[in-house]
Amino acid sequence: MTPPAATASTFAVSCRGLVKRYPDVLAVDGLDLDVRAGECFGLLGPNGAGKTTTVEMLEGLTVPDAGTIELLGRRWGKGDDRALRQQLGVQLQETKLSEKLTVRETVRLFRSFFETGREVDQVLDLAGLQEKRAARVGKLSGGQKQRLALACALVGDPRLLFLDEPSTGLDPQARLRVWEIVEEFKARGGTVILTTHYMEEAARLCDRVAIIDHGRIIALDTPAALIASLGASQIVSFIVDGELAERELAALPGVRVVTRQAPSWVLSVDQAGATLPTLIALLEGRGLRMDALSTHQATLEDVFVHLTGRGLREQ
Repeated sequence: MTPPAATASTFAVSCRGLVKRYPDVLAVDGLDLDVRAGECFGLLGPNGAGKTTTVEMLEGLTVPDAGTIELLGRRWGKGDDRALRQQLGVQLQETKLSEKLTVRETVRLFRSFFETGREVDQVLDLAGLQEKRAARVGKLSGGQKQRLALACALVGDPRLLFLDEPSTGLDPQARLRVWEIVEEFKARGGTVILTTHYMEEAARLCDRVAIIDHGRIIALDTPAALIASLGASQIVSFIVDGELAERELAALPGVRVVTRQAPSWVLSVDQAGATLPTLIALLEGRGLRMDALSTHQATLEDVFVHLTGRGLREQ
């Protein structure tokens, strides 16, 4: 049975033809996007791809040069901006908080901005900051400040939560706690828009992912479907001390895609164990020495490399 077509009310976020120009760059180039209510939607891309600019326009912090934005059935600049902000939670990539306030005072201040919301101590518990409730913000570690910013974003009990690199700088245990907080928020019916450079984070949290490059969406699907689009389950990356032709590598058994990411060759393969012996035989036959070799399961970063020829963390 074919599911019914999505309607406007299905979407928590909808934008069309979004454009933002700066003097030296076109940051966002005609972007169209729909985020379904209740989903966690990820934006992936290298630094400078337009992710943060897109999120800032959605949040109402940056005015687009062209295009339309609708959040929770409302539009910025139509006379109900205050009512819309009451339904949003925002964690910026870098949040500047008063260093002389305590942790509890900071969260209580943010709670005062909202007509309704959650209890301050409940949110401190959620963020794992109860032991630091009396500590000055200036005395917190980078990871603790990141969790405090998340607590401030949640204390208004938003319907729509924006998280820009939420786990940057966190140790593995703290990162796992942030993931659990996001999953709890989503389980309560909230919608999340997330930017991240952590592929494990995107794969665990996001229902769908959009890959952005040069201000445009170049791929959009579930993480599993994007990885499956490579047509291969494993990645072989290697460096040799001489020249090879792409056609030689493409002819090896099990090779689906060949990508040159200097100085490495990157092969998308069905089974690394079947491809490696023939690769080694090819190199030995050509008198070439392998200087480096690695294999791993295909990830979202491999999808991006395949689409653009560069990594997610490259400038």
